[in-house]
Amino acid sequence: MSDEPQRRQWKTLDRDLNRIAMLENATSYVARPMVGPGIALVFIVLAGLAAAVLLGTTPINFVVVAAAAFGAYMAVNIGANDVANNMGPAVGANALTMGGAILIAAIAESAGALLAGGDVVSTISKGIIDPSIMETTDVFIWAMMAALISAALWVNLATWIGAPVSTTHSVVGGVMGAGIAAAGVAAVNWPTMGKIAASWVISPVLGGLVAALFLALIKSRIIYQDDKIAAARRWVPILVGVMAGVFSAYLALKGLKRIIKIDMQDALMIGTAIGVLSYAVTRPLILKQSQGLENRNKSLKILFRIPLVISAALLSFAHGANDVANAVGPLAAIVHATEFGDFAAKVEIPTWVMVIGAMGISFGLFLFGPKLIRMVGSQITKLNPMRAFCVSLSAAITVIVASWLGLPVSSTHIAVGAVFGVGFFREWHMERRLRKSAAARPEKKTIAPEERRRRKLVRRSHFMTILAAWVITVPAAAVMSAVIYLLLSTLVG
Repeated sequence: MSDEPQRRQWKTLDRDLNRIAMLENATSYVARPMVGPGIALVFIVLAGLAAAVLLGTTPINFVVVAAAAFGAYMAVNIGANDVANNMGPAVGANALTMGGAILIAAIAESAGALLAGGDVVSTISKGIIDPSIMETTDVFIWAMMAALISAALWVNLATWIGAPVSTTHSVVGGVMGAGIAAAGVAAVNWPTMGKIAASWVISPVLGGLVAALFLALIKSRIIYQDDKIAAARRWVPILVGVMAGVFSAYLALKGLKRIIKIDMQDALMIGTAIGVLSYAVTRPLILKQSQGLENRNKSLKILFRIPLVISAALLSFAHGANDVANAVGPLAAIVHATEFGDFAAKVEIPTWVMVIGAMGISFGLFLFGPKLIRMVGSQITKLNPMRAFCVSLSAAITVIVASWLGLPVSSTHIAVGAVFGVGFFREWHMERRLRKSAAARPEKKTIAPEERRRRKLVRRSHFMTILAAWVITVPAAAVMSAVIYLLLSTLVG
């Protein structure tokens, strides 16, 4: 009997410990959604502090410190939204895990931004506004600040609702809205805006068509052949060679201009040489990898997995080299204007600005990227390594061809359009096979129209959400930017 009080005491202690454990678990569950924003906020503050240490704390430099913080915020949003287009297909096809995709993308994006990022960028987003119309340098600085803030807010909102949008178009809309608020409608270069509006159609249509053509090629030359493995041994090295050649030509044209001037002809020669070399290297590797594989589609997925991963990494590198500079362009314009007291159409991007862009992308991708990666990779249409490879190859080829032709296209729209192109091609192909089957065997029971609609391979709800987000990106960012500019000019005036 003497042990009874002690037992009751231990039971009471156990109950108290259980309550404490439940409270800790509940606190952890509630706090978990705040971890990502908290880390992002710390990075944004550190970016501002780094700018203050680097430039000093004079009143004019406080403007640059604030711009650096908002530039970091913009970079985080690019990582959360834009990078999903490059890695989403590889994750959706199960060629990469989410962690592996984030690691590869963070390294490739940062390398692209720092090694091959544009040393000269149009700080007013490809001539959207005429800086000479601005009354003073201060007006120009606040217009660029408003553009930066509005673009970052819009991309953040789009990420929250799960819509992949173009960060470049967000910046364009922000610059246009701030320019109109600061200097009137005459400040905007409307022919250039017309070209950008046309790119809303050109980009996804081109990306979708090229991806569908490659998928049709893979189906006819590999998947529907009697000996699939023999066909893959012949065609996979060719496709890898095309991929390597296209990327090499683009990166030679884009990334080596700091070291040596390369024209179109030289870039094509470099691309051709590396494409042929890649074919020569890949052919024996594919031959070895295909030994012992069964003659089935599942075996083809194995052969396409490594080329898909490589293409996703190269696409991220190219994205880092191209889009990061556009995104930090307004920040570079503010730095230039505060340092030299004037504004120019083109300025050099300081290294520390590119570092903020590269690091911000990595943080944004790590903290918030998985949501959009899942959307692009698996929620629009079902992807396997062959389809995902077509998406990556299409994105690369379309971006390069469009840049050579001078078409103002968006890499985001191209990549997502390629995913839709693959999905709609599969729908068309399935319908054609059903019609052929019905014609060959009229006695066979046909599928009801309602069931056919249910079997659609592209989710229409996601299609409409993304389309709507694309259409309103420029006007929404413009309206937000105009309002922010008026608020800023009121506060500082």
